[in-house]
Amino acid sequence: MSKPYVRPDVAAFLAAMEQSGATPVNELPVAAARMAIRSMGQAMDLPPIPLAVVRDLACGEIPLRLYDSLNVRQAGPLILFFHGGGFVFGDLDSHDSFCRFLAQRSGLPVLAVDYRLAPEHPFPAFVEDAEAVARWVAMQPEALGLALSGLITCGDSAGGHLAILVGQRLSARPADLPVLAQWAIYPFLGAGSDWPSMREFGEGYMLSQSAMDWFDGLCGKPEGDPSYNLLLGPIPQVPLVIQIASLDPLRDAACHYADMARNAGAKVIEIGAEGMIHGYVNMRLVLDSAQQDIENFLAAGLACLATSASDGGFGLLRACYREA
Repeated sequence: MSKPYVRPDVAAFLAAMEQSGATPVNELPVAAARMAIRSMGQAMDLPPIPLAVVRDLACGEIPLRLYDSLNVRQAGPLILFFHGGGFVFGDLDSHDSFCRFLAQRSGLPVLAVDYRLAPEHPFPAFVEDAEAVARWVAMQPEALGLALSGLITCGDSAGGHLAILVGQRLSARPADLPVLAQWAIYPFLGAGSDWPSMREFGEGYMLSQSAMDWFDGLCGKPEGDPSYNLLLGPIPQVPLVIQIASLDPLRDAACHYADMARNAGAKVIEIGAEGMIHGYVNMRLVLDSAQQDIENFLAAGLACLATSASDGGFGLLRACYREA
């Protein structure tokens, strides 16, 4: 089998990581691992851009942060953002730079959710928090000072899981506002490890199989639960915009979910990031090419949002990577 294509900036980054001799995060105590991830994110991501509105608030005991490029706006959609981190890492600060960019570039308000993390709060705590915030926003958007027409659920990795899951749950039991679209970046589907991409990229490509096993253990992975393994859950008739990195161990499960959604009749835009690894939304400083991937993803998401669901215009943009 031929070697996979790796972008030059990705190859240089992976070589530097290998030469650093750093202890894998899954071999550290959780508190130390969180500190290491936080420091790495600060060193690898772009500095935050200024916005008109950056405001901390809460839904009960769940911290939130609202981002907006405008002080005053007309009614429209809200991007509800869930951060990645294996349900163990991440918070409002870990994805602050990305959320600021998302708000500025999309022209939409963004609400980031600081859901509870494992192991202190194992499954289903993070699931409950994600759904609770979505329903709270839908019920009383005036708490944000906004008039809203609907929600766009969005997230990377574990956050992509929550973006899809909230879309599933709010379709099964509708909230006061509709979910207009699901935007998922290299999402974790909870679908196990029996995938070719897991075997090919489970070591030496940023996200390791051992780290994923560690995350599963800390989360209290529930076997056969459709709220964890999203391939077992209902497919909502909500447009899905999904970006998949070709060197990601999670690649094949994400491609499979996109196929399931398409076959179930959902509108799907599937965008590949060829030669890219998992986790790039937080590595735009050291991976220059990642910014274009994010631009491509956001452009597709906005185009999807602007296209009427009744005219068949979403189409399927295929850029998926499979073995023959």
